[in-house]
Amino acid sequence: MLDTYVFGWIICAALSAFAIRNLVFAGKKCCASLETDAAMCAENITTAAGECRQSKRDGEVDVVIVGAGVAGSALAYTLGKDGRQVLVIERDLSEPDRIVGELLQPGGYLKLIELGLEDCVDKIDAQQVFGYALFKDGKHIRLSYPLEKFHSDVAGRSFHNGRFIQRMREKAASLPNVRLEQGTVTSLLEEKGVIKGVQYKTKDSQELSVCAPFTIVCDGCFSNLRRSLCNPKVDVPSCFVGLVLENCELPCANHGHVILGEPSPVLFYPISSTEIRCLVDIPGQKVPSISNGEMAKYLKTVIAPQVPHELHDAFIAAVDKGRIRTMPNRSMPAAPHPTPGALLMGDAFNMRHPLTGGGMTVALSDIVVLRNLLRPLRNLNDAPSLCKYLESFYTLRKPVASTINTLAGALYKVFCASPDPARKEMRQACFDYLSLGGQFSEGPISLLSGLNPRPLTLVLHFFAVAIYGVGRLLLPFPSPKRIWIGLRLISSASGIIMPIIKAEGVRQMFFPTTVPAYYRNPPAA
Repeated sequence: MLDTYVFGWIICAALSAFAIRNLVFAGKKCCASLETDAAMCAENITTAAGECRQSKRDGEVDVVIVGAGVAGSALAYTLGKDGRQVLVIERDLSEPDRIVGELLQPGGYLKLIELGLEDCVDKIDAQQVFGYALFKDGKHIRLSYPLEKFHSDVAGRSFHNGRFIQRMREKAASLPNVRLEQGTVTSLLEEKGVIKGVQYKTKDSQELSVCAPFTIVCDGCFSNLRRSLCNPKVDVPSCFVGLVLENCELPCANHGHVILGEPSPVLFYPISSTEIRCLVDIPGQKVPSISNGEMAKYLKTVIAPQVPHELHDAFIAAVDKGRIRTMPNRSMPAAPHPTPGALLMGDAFNMRHPLTGGGMTVALSDIVVLRNLLRPLRNLNDAPSLCKYLESFYTLRKPVASTINTLAGALYKVFCASPDPARKEMRQACFDYLSLGGQFSEGPISLLSGLNPRPLTLVLHFFAVAIYGVGRLLLPFPSPKRIWIGLRLISSASGIIMPIIKAEGVRQMFFPTTVPAYYRNPPAA
């Protein structure tokens, strides 16, 4: 009896020990599993290229932004401030060194204020810009921005592009729900016509993929992703040659300077308290060689004689210093094909000639429009409905974007020298029209500054310049030759502006409220 009892006790102890061992093992396995799941849920990233796991926790990525330039950084901060979980993937997070994107118009500065990013122009030695000075044939006129109705701080700003971008990146990264990562996005991840995220290569050459309900491509003018989201028709009408002038002062302080030279305009504007940027426009895609000295010779013999005498010596010194940079000037109308799960922004989406310095104003305005559209949405998971809803973005952005795009393209063609007598008259008429002052100068400069983005006003002023030119030809006494040049002037003006308007879209530009997408309601949560 006792033996039976002892034996039973031994069996029970053994079974208990076995059970406890299994429970401990199971507990360890469960904990390990939970830790693995937590790690996978912390980010929507896997190391297997092409695979993409969707997170189930609050830390998941809502938006992936490709590119951390002006558009990408501003967008990351804006969406992050609205509570979105944002991942920004940028090819190079070191400070950029560019010769464009250095002048922000007053309209763009107002958008910067609206987005809460106005302090990004602080501590970078940015200079206030109050208007333009236009030079032609030894004469010049000063065109001031109409800033009387605004706070004293409202003006244009000019700066080193890289310093501005770094401030924007720092501002975006200061939010706990925004993360910047260095890597090169190689492709968009697509599944059944919906963009699910991106595949990218880290700076350590590791292939990763990240999933998010919404991907925004802002990878700039050289975008390698835009072809899957739009129908790009890129034109390169000219190239800029960039120099930095030192130890000199502009003829009109705190103004951008445009010299209507031969063969095309030359720009000057301050980028710090001690430096002035010079951009020499050269029509076409071929420029003189820098390496063999042809560029220096061209700048000294062709451009230098046209530079205002206050800047001449500094210009020659900058050429001799040898830090000559070139960049193609690209123009591309917005021609998206809406794709569920993705959107194009910035220069990847829409470009115009940089003569008027309107690119950043358009980008920041687009961000304000997109922010306002996304704010009512609690999540972005319904890609098809979101895509349909965001078709309104392309219409709502048109007043600002089309005005600045059209003005940039038209002004560049008018300001370029031409052997055609009608084009010569148009160029002179433009200079004389702006010289009249009052509404004749205030209207055009308010369009250029982004303070009055009205396409109809732009068209009226443009043809007013043409009619003014015809009037000059016909007075005091018309002749058959002058009448013929006048007719060709009107024809030339139409030939300049009409193709640009057609590319922008007549209906969206002038009658946006007749476009059905204008009235799209947010999708149900």
